[in-house]
Amino acid sequence: MYVIPYSRNTNESEIFEFIHQNGFGILVSQVDNKPWATHIPMILSEDGKKLTSHISRANKQWKHWNENPEVLAIFQGAHTYISSSWYDHENVPTWNYLAVHVYGTLRIIEGDELLTSLKQLVDKYEKKSEHPLTVEGMSKNYLKQEMQGIVGFEITVSKIESAYKLSQNRDDKNFKEIIRQLEKRDDVDSHRVAEEMLKVRPGLATK
Repeated sequence: MYVIPYSRNTNESEIFEFIHQNGFGILVSQVDNKPWATHIPMILSEDGKKLTSHISRANKQWKHWNENPEVLAIFQGAHTYISSSWYDHENVPTWNYLAVHVYGTLRIIEGDELLTSLKQLVDKYEKKSEHPLTVEGMSKNYLKQEMQGIVGFEITVSKIESAYKLSQNRDDKNFKEIIRQLEKRDDVDSHRVAEEMLKVRPGLATK
């Protein structure tokens, strides 16, 4: 992952929280010597050492994991276009974004390990439901049948790279103007990027 030095985030707790909040990621591995990507929700362990989830058994990606266990998981946060017309000097347009890449070695999990992974995933996303669903509440036969249609995995994390590109290379005047312009837009991502920029320079919020 190419990371501009000023945008590199090394704050472990922030990165872990980012993955927790943006858990629907992209799992990339090799299939027939070509990149293959699957969009799936993943769970990061509290210590940041393991990622778990599952894919459909019909997805041939899993059939190549034993021969190519090195994988990449990509997590994308808010992102938005930055117009250089907002600056007080000539420049080019760019894009602000937050992203995390997780590298590691994958192994297939089954039985109790897979069941635990399913429980964690369901519990996380059912939290805000009016009538939360639980894996434990499913009938054993139905659960067994559904589990036969998936392949679970656990990734042992070897490296995490994080880029929070938020116009950190701009002076306060232009930085503040970027925030102002983003706040004028009516899309959620622009507002989220503005919020993240204010975390970088919180003092500008009151200027």
